[in-house]
Amino acid sequence: MTFKPAKLLIALLVVAVPAFAQNVAVVNGKAIPTSRVDAVVKQVVAQGQQPDSPQLRELIKKDLISREVLVQEADKQGYAKNADVKAAIENARQAIMVNALLAEYVKKNPVSDADIKAEYDKFVAQAGDKEYHVRHILLGTEAEANDVIAKIKGGAKFEDLAKQSKDTGSAANGGDLDWASPSSFPPVFAQAFVGLQKGQVTEKPVQTPNGFHVIKVDDIRQAKLPTLEEVKPQVAEALVQKKVQAYQEELVKKAKVQ
Repeated sequence: MTFKPAKLLIALLVVAVPAFAQNVAVVNGKAIPTSRVDAVVKQVVAQGQQPDSPQLRELIKKDLISREVLVQEADKQGYAKNADVKAAIENARQAIMVNALLAEYVKKNPVSDADIKAEYDKFVAQAGDKEYHVRHILLGTEAEANDVIAKIKGGAKFEDLAKQSKDTGSAANGGDLDWASPSSFPPVFAQAFVGLQKGQVTEKPVQTPNGFHVIKVDDIRQAKLPTLEEVKPQVAEALVQKKVQAYQEELVKKAKVQ
């Protein structure tokens, strides 16, 4: 069968158009596929920077063309053989591979609502249902701390004695540590004041790695903890990170490292 010129032109156009549509541009013979534009658009939209639009796609197209021109020029000048460039490319390749692996792992091992609820309940239990407004005076020796306690019992003001505290951050404010839950402090420190009533001072010095503390409870109130819904995204993200870390550690243990 033979085609007349007009029919032949139409036939060629029918074959060529789908192939051309797969690319947004061809730079010095190197095609830039439409899929690359789609991928960048998807990323930009997902980050909430801009909505998908013809203007956005045109900007991305121009950027990809410019980048392709620069890459070709860099390749022409031999940068692909540069040791630093090769190392950077390898690092980028590894990062992309690792990110893809971990993303797929998280997808296959999602954090459940039950996991999030359990983690939140654990947080609430550790934080407790009370907050304490405490002050402290940090001394270098137990004898110095006992001397401060004796002076307080003798009528001296806690806030005045706090000026000698080794904790310079709170000394000028009468030893004020503000409102906090017991879980915010080292266990031995927290255990010393949770049994005190409002206005009471520890009977004995409390030793931590920083020195000897004299602690006073200024006030006590019900804790204002965030609700599960308020912190759900943060809790979920923390659990995802735990899963990823455990997965990494498991793979490292299985690996033969010499």
